[in-house]
Amino acid sequence: MATINENFLKLQAGYLFPEISRRIRYFQAKNPDAKIISLGLGDVTKPLAPAIIKAMKKAIVDMGSEAGFRGYGPEQGYDFLVNAIIENDFNPRGVELDKSEIFVSDGAKCDTGNIQEIFGLDNVVAVTDPVYPVYVDTNVMAGRTGRANQNGQYERIVYMPCTAENNFIPELPSGSVDIIYLCFPNNPTGAVATKEILSKWVNYARTNKAIILFDAAYEAFITDTHIPHSIYEVDGAREVAIEFRSFSKTAGFTGVRCAFTVVPKQLKAYTKDGRAVEANSLWHRRHSTKFNSASYISQAGAAAAYTAEGKKQCRQTIDIYMANAALILESLTRLGYQVYGGVNAPYIWMKTPETLSSWDFFDRLLQKANVVGTPGAGFGPSGEGYFRLTAFAKPHDVKEAMERFATV
Repeated sequence: MATINENFLKLQAGYLFPEISRRIRYFQAKNPDAKIISLGLGDVTKPLAPAIIKAMKKAIVDMGSEAGFRGYGPEQGYDFLVNAIIENDFNPRGVELDKSEIFVSDGAKCDTGNIQEIFGLDNVVAVTDPVYPVYVDTNVMAGRTGRANQNGQYERIVYMPCTAENNFIPELPSGSVDIIYLCFPNNPTGAVATKEILSKWVNYARTNKAIILFDAAYEAFITDTHIPHSIYEVDGAREVAIEFRSFSKTAGFTGVRCAFTVVPKQLKAYTKDGRAVEANSLWHRRHSTKFNSASYISQAGAAAAYTAEGKKQCRQTIDIYMANAALILESLTRLGYQVYGGVNAPYIWMKTPETLSSWDFFDRLLQKANVVGTPGAGFGPSGEGYFRLTAFAKPHDVKEAMERFATV
């Protein structure tokens, strides 16, 4: 008799975004003439930069020739991309990395979910609340948690509330935890962490022999020069932090797929008897066993994002999205909503009006304004009463959506 992994049965309802899609389909079927504007999913809308297209076209031509054809690529990524990552993302910020510490993949979502495989099931995991659902759900699937309570919180996970009262920055755990998920700029709240804040987390991790899983997928949207783009800008972070980066929002690669994870060789985890083990070697083993590298064409495009032309073009696109964020902030503030984020991040986190639940506000906004956002409750109990909007829509759609908000 084949049995299932019963940990999957612990998962609450459906994954957040498919549920949103289901409700949209239901509404559209009953209102076929409605023009729905989505500010919900964090998916980009602007086309790839010309420099990236040019590089990918060349890569396709390479693949069509005897001399240029490539089969399986290096599991950790081609040197031309890995070198570009180190030279552009880290060296200018005073961070020195070795090529062996960079692991190119097909997405940060995959990496943040898969990284937990190299850690024991008895680790105590801490997450911010609200939180990107992948962090929690993958630990549930692995069997690292108990069942969820009536608030949707799982046993054996430490939830760190992020609310307006603490500026959406979690407090350090009162006790000892082993694995800490942090995301800055934050999805969904749009909050950012100063170097001082990150230093507190690094010091906590060093003291408790914990590991920080630092999701920096939105670092390119930081506009404040005093906000770190990498946790490795903090002294000691290389001993305790794994960092995740993505080309999805930075270069519009949501449909192309390319990302990378940094696992410093100084970072150690421990056996039950206290023996230190390099996490880098464990992730390399997992990565090379279950992954055959991102495509040559995708990596060629990602490398082009680091050229002078590519940087300029990608920045122009990011500036468009951040102009959208500014318009959303300004418009909602003028309408009397309490809004957060949107300055150093492409996400706007707003308080729902009239004590409406986040799903009730979702339905009202869809029905009255034909606009879609993301209910905060989908990100955790502390997200209830909040709503996430993204800045990735086309500017004319953002403008129209804000005009429609006035009718809600």
